[in-house]
Amino acid sequence: MLLDQNIRKWLINFFGSNVRFDEPMSKHTYYKIGGPAEAFVTPGSFEQLTELVSWSEEKNIPYIVIGDGSNLLVRDKGIQGIVIVLTKCLDKVSRIKSENESVIITAMAGVRTQTLCRFAIEKGLSGMNFALGIPGTVGGAIMMNAGTSLGSISDILESVNVLPSSGPVLKIEKDDIDFSYRNLSWKNEMIIPGNGDPIILEGFFRLGMSDTLQLKKEADIILKKKNESQPTKMPGAGCFFKNPPSGKTAGQLIDMAGLKGARVGGAEISAKHANFIVNTGNASASEILSLMQLVQETVFHKFNINLLPEVKIVGI
Repeated sequence: MLLDQNIRKWLINFFGSNVRFDEPMSKHTYYKIGGPAEAFVTPGSFEQLTELVSWSEEKNIPYIVIGDGSNLLVRDKGIQGIVIVLTKCLDKVSRIKSENESVIITAMAGVRTQTLCRFAIEKGLSGMNFALGIPGTVGGAIMMNAGTSLGSISDILESVNVLPSSGPVLKIEKDDIDFSYRNLSWKNEMIIPGNGDPIILEGFFRLGMSDTLQLKKEADIILKKKNESQPTKMPGAGCFFKNPPSGKTAGQLIDMAGLKGARVGGAEISAKHANFIVNTGNASASEILSLMQLVQETVFHKFNINLLPEVKIVGI
């Protein structure tokens, strides 16, 4: 345990009902799996967030920032330190300005990705429909460079505001970000103060002008296809593995390896889409991880390909 009574007292005094101790993370992940967080904090304002981050840095207390828990697997023993949730304090979407044939909008990190998609459709703005059906929040979508075969966040992102673990808010332009498949990193010349990774606060996106009715028709087609091909009703975290750089997709390789429907306890490789490891109702994180290892070993043995997890695995 990292948080002594003095630390817990400070958190209670500062956050009141917005802090909970020994909070089961199974309540806060799409997997419905995960041991307790020592402290689970939902800052009510940007000021509370900045105070918590600077205080944690000063006290050398580890923290992890999450959004909706959609791409997260928390191990069974839980998370030491503080879990910070952004969905309450960073929840605004707004249109900033029009430029020629495009529009710049901003979405804060705690906004759900689907809320941003609906906002774009309602305002007649094109470019976001690729993200329809992607769960989670804007902050996570930027960090993961979330996407589908139709596009990715890096296609529309202009810049981000970030909160370093120490120091003031920084605006980072797209040219100073290295985007790769389901990942981003800050370019080497970027000097970001503090020891920890900066927290993404909001993204600025460039979207095109379109017609709401046309966008809605397109959205219906995209979502229908997704619901038909993916186990969207089962607890899970989306595609579990990253696709290899070339050749077959992760799902195709797992299917060719004969692993569709394979189970470890309550964890199962979906018969609907082989790149989904789902919780059939009572799975533990260790069972998910055992099934992950089975997939990796089998695919490597058969095809000499290392599959890397796309899902973020945290905890002890």
